[in-house]
Amino acid sequence: MDLADLRVFEAVARLGGMNRASAELNMVQSNVTARIRLLEDRLGVPLFERHSRGVSLTGAGQRLLPFAVEAQRLLEDARRAVTDDGTPKGSLTIGSLETTAALRLSPLLTRYAALYPAVDLVLRTGTSQEMIEAVVEHRLEGAFVCGPVRHRDLDETVIFREELVVVTAPAMPSLTGLATRSDLKLVVFRAGCSYRQRLEALLARRGLVGLRLLEFGTLDAIIGCIAAGIGLSLLPRAVVAPAAEAGRVRIHDLPVADAQVETVFVSRAGTYRSHALAAFLDLGSASASEGLAA
Repeated sequence: MDLADLRVFEAVARLGGMNRASAELNMVQSNVTARIRLLEDRLGVPLFERHSRGVSLTGAGQRLLPFAVEAQRLLEDARRAVTDDGTPKGSLTIGSLETTAALRLSPLLTRYAALYPAVDLVLRTGTSQEMIEAVVEHRLEGAFVCGPVRHRDLDETVIFREELVVVTAPAMPSLTGLATRSDLKLVVFRAGCSYRQRLEALLARRGLVGLRLLEFGTLDAIIGCIAAGIGLSLLPRAVVAPAAEAGRVRIHDLPVADAQVETVFVSRAGTYRSHALAAFLDLGSASASEGLAA
């Protein structure tokens, strides 16, 4: 068993068929099939069950798969380490909550781009759950998410602290009458959003459960719907402050225990960290401590 065998095995397992794996690996199907059969002979156990739709992993194959994935990751880390001469350069793909990107990241990204022009920086936004999964699965080098995360495969560093507030239309003077509003809707990001989960828990403690949801993918859409009187949401104060000052929405304060939340940066534990990512983290920590992103 060698790395080439594991690479073929992982591709077949991930794609669910010899044909699809051969296309991705740029190999003829007979070679892929032969490599898998040889690997099975060497290990003395079948790794795949063959059927009309392709293949599926046996129990032994399921146990081997994490090692195959990890072996390829280590090989990629080794390649990156060899080519990384200490100067931040190359690609860097990070993730962020929509609210964090809108509120906090512009000064940091602008400064980073000016200091390290050789880095091709890509920012992707999504929910905390989506970003965490992407980092764990090596699709992102790191991400800004709502903390604490406490994931065994991730390192996390507190970067920002936010104050959450309930946001409603201006016509709602307080939250005391929420239980009488049969038409009330929660205007939120899609499932996996940490603020959405906090809002549902907060309302559940007030006896409000099973409220209808309106899901949106952008912060502007959420604020626009709240301003129109459609529903309410839970968002960082700094994000909605301009709309509140303009009279478009109303902000409702919460007890400290409900309001305080940390934004953390998560990255994979125990993997090679490029100088591009290290420089980004150093700059983010410095910016937060200097108040440039606070």
